[in-house]
Amino acid sequence: MKITWYGTASLLIEKGNDKILIDPFLPLRGSENHPSLLDYKKERAILVTHGHIDHLGSIPKILQDSDATVYCSELPAATLEKKNVDSDQIVIIRPGDVLHFGQIRVTVLSGKHINFDSKLIRHTLLNTRILRYFPNFLYLLFKNHTHPEGNETLAFQIDTADKRILVFGSLGLDESVEYPKYVDMLILPYQGATDLVTPTLSIIEKIEPRTVLLDHFDDAFPPISNHIDTRPLKKALEERFPDLPVVKPSAGKAVTLL
Repeated sequence: MKITWYGTASLLIEKGNDKILIDPFLPLRGSENHPSLLDYKKERAILVTHGHIDHLGSIPKILQDSDATVYCSELPAATLEKKNVDSDQIVIIRPGDVLHFGQIRVTVLSGKHINFDSKLIRHTLLNTRILRYFPNFLYLLFKNHTHPEGNETLAFQIDTADKRILVFGSLGLDESVEYPKYVDMLILPYQGATDLVTPTLSIIEKIEPRTVLLDHFDDAFPPISNHIDTRPLKKALEERFPDLPVVKPSAGKAVTLL
């Protein structure tokens, strides 16, 4: 399997000629990564973990002059239809559903969105970056109301004949779900709270993956996002899970899961 991270939580999962694209997003001005619309336009199966702007907002543009199909829960589907996306291009999915894309099988699981804590919110709103990226700020402020998450965050268990990947849409666990253990790769979005180390360790402790890949750590929509320093996490992992490989990918460069 090959996994390509394009920035934010945007992932392309490949097995031979079969592909799925997850949460494609075109970053805002000032982003540190710059995926092309063409990177997304060629894909035919798009999966969405939840309805926030940085996971759903670029999809109407990606779907223009495209016959791609989007797989998402009910609230993101309603958001897309309000944006005049053809309902024939939307498939509503729910926890427990199993999707097949050639050699790739996707089991839909319930997830949970991380809580934006008050310290993080204060730091973001009182930062001088608000002035530097004020047009972005106004845009995101408006889009926050038109792209609700609605407690519909999903996770995806992705299986091929010999590998299993678990992709989280946000850094939270639905405690009622029995997530698969010992997956070959656990993909975690590393953004959204002041303390990211604690929830990450909690998820890893529960899943016991063979490899961890981080995404969403980049500054993709300033001034709300930030580039997250992953060194505290790596230090904590070296102490708690010294034999666990952790991958911090480079945008646009494929990682091969052997």
